Amino acid sequence: MQALAEECRTRGARCLVIPADLIDPAGPRFILDAAAAAGWQVDVLVNNAGFGDLGPFAAADQAKLLRMVQVNVAAFTELIGRVLPGMRARGMGRILNVGSVAGFQPGPMMAVYYATKAYVNSLSQALASELEGSGITATCLCPGPTESEFGQAAGFDGERSFGTGRRMTARDVAAAGVRAMRRGKAVVIPGWRNRLLIFLERFVPRSMVIRAVRRVTVRRSRQQ
Repeated sequence: MQALAEECRTRGARCLVIPADLIDPAGPRFILDAAAAAGWQVDVLVNNAGFGDLGPFAAADQAKLLRMVQVNVAAFTELIGRVLPGMRARGMGRILNVGSVAGFQPGPMMAVYYATKAYVNSLSQALASELEGSGITATCLCPGPTESEFGQAAGFDGERSFGTGRRMTARDVAAAGVRAMRRGKAVVIPGWRNRLLIFLERFVPRSMVIRAVRRVTVRRSRQQ
């Protein structure tokens, strides 16, 4: 984090590094209290923290699943709730929430992760509607397969789970999110394959979509 902050400083940015663990319920408040104590206000919130876990729900580490809900749902919600009053008082602000294409359907073998992203997608869109005309926008970025450490953290090999040509770079996904946030868009799905996939899901029976997701996640688990 310090190295990244230094790189940003060389480009003219002011940076404040506040290490915190969002698995700890006190994490969100600690971050924002530390920022306020340093004289910083939050005009843009990027809710990007989150992780997944691969495997059947019945065999999962329940403590890990609850940690996932704490980070992906509880901390996510609290951060928004704590920055909104200041944004409303100033009449301006941007919120960029990182959801996922996973949030558009149930996900056997990654059931809790998919459910948490459904929460992110849903809350973000409701919030965007509530904030219309306030000077504050909420944008939900819903990427698909992305070159990142997500797969390794979730327990599968991202390199083998998706073809190289099918994964977007983290830089391209982030750029799409920032562009959409600046325009005040409620939802953005980067990558034409991802947009096509979500569009086609509207015309396919839910049971078929769930079976297709399960086939993909089972393949990932066999590649561990």
